[in-house]
Amino acid sequence: MLTLQAIRNNTQEIIERLSKRGVDRSEAIQDILKTDEEKRSVQTQVEQLLAQSNAMAKTIGDLYKTGQKDEADAQKAVSLQLKEDIKQLEAQLAGIEAQLLQKLYEIPNAPSAQVKYGKTPEENEVVFEWGEEPVLPSDPKPHWDLTTQYSLVDFELGNKITGAGFPVYTGKGARLQRALINFFLDEALKAGYYEVQPPIFVNEASGYGTGQLPDKEGQMYHAVLDNLYAIPTAEVPITNIYRDVILKEEELPIKNVGYTPCFRREAGSYGAHVRGLNRLHQFDKVEIVQIAKPEHSYQALEGMLEHVKGLMQKLGLKFRILRLCGGDMGFASALTYDFEAWSGAQQKWLEVSSTSNFETFQSNRLKCRYKTKEGKNELVHTLNGSALALPRIVACLLENNQTETSINMPACLHPYLGFETI
Repeated sequence: MLTLQAIRNNTQEIIERLSKRGVDRSEAIQDILKTDEEKRSVQTQVEQLLAQSNAMAKTIGDLYKTGQKDEADAQKAVSLQLKEDIKQLEAQLAGIEAQLLQKLYEIPNAPSAQVKYGKTPEENEVVFEWGEEPVLPSDPKPHWDLTTQYSLVDFELGNKITGAGFPVYTGKGARLQRALINFFLDEALKAGYYEVQPPIFVNEASGYGTGQLPDKEGQMYHAVLDNLYAIPTAEVPITNIYRDVILKEEELPIKNVGYTPCFRREAGSYGAHVRGLNRLHQFDKVEIVQIAKPEHSYQALEGMLEHVKGLMQKLGLKFRILRLCGGDMGFASALTYDFEAWSGAQQKWLEVSSTSNFETFQSNRLKCRYKTKEGKNELVHTLNGSALALPRIVACLLENNQTETSINMPACLHPYLGFETI
């Protein structure tokens, strides 16, 4: 959530930055400023009447002490009316504050200076590319055929048990899942991240804290009876560890990593691009999260990019990094880089990681701050990234490493798998 101070002090800059998303938010920003003015006007009235009420209470007390009961009783009647006026104004103020908060919730983050104007994924900018085109058999098979041939994933069984998008991993397919999770976690620990295993259901406050609500409620599975949401990513519970927390400056940066299953309804997703492991309702992912001082957050983002680069290179996958244009970024992000791996058999790029800096957008919602050496409470910057999401990594590993008779596994996974080929 954008801070009111930023909107008040840098109104035109905020409007221009938001326009990078391809949408004009100037009217909404002006509406927020108007509501804020109304709130401050009512707040001033409340404060004035409270001061008047306090002064009158002292006067009434003095009148009773000096035996001026009739005059004291008359003043008391006026005081009661004053308190009723204050009560009504406070109710009005609470209503305006709720309206203002809702209006702020509906405004996305303002893109950083590095973000290009744009509306579609075609306008994203490729900033890095690594790896060679895999050498494949003359008639390479897509991963959905390979998983059937080698009994690695059973999509039909998952459909029977739950529904489409909930696959069952079997045999060496299940071991590959476990190997990747442990490899990704171990690499994060080597890079200085602290492992946590968070809940996979969160409450409404957590959803609002990281910006999934009210933006993405239609994409999340909702347990209505308990009002809990199945997490779309470990970012949500891990970042919410720091909701309503004031950190010490020397604690920063905080670096957490966690593995969780993730759940996304993916409503309206149909067609060949969702076949097999390309798009699922349930999938496994290792997430890295950082809490940083504002002046260090973009350096932290670069470090996260280097970490994900290292994972892709150790897996031997051809990949590229895209800096997303404003129109393709998530609601809460100030700057996002996507990693895409090359799918040899499908002959297309598949997104496998998204790494973002949210600046103060999440921390303002979370009320996550740090105390400076001067004793001031300042908002932190929050960042996260997939390191990595498993389904499309598995798809690319299977497709890109296939031979006529087997599938070779990357050397970095051999100690975790207990085998070198499928």
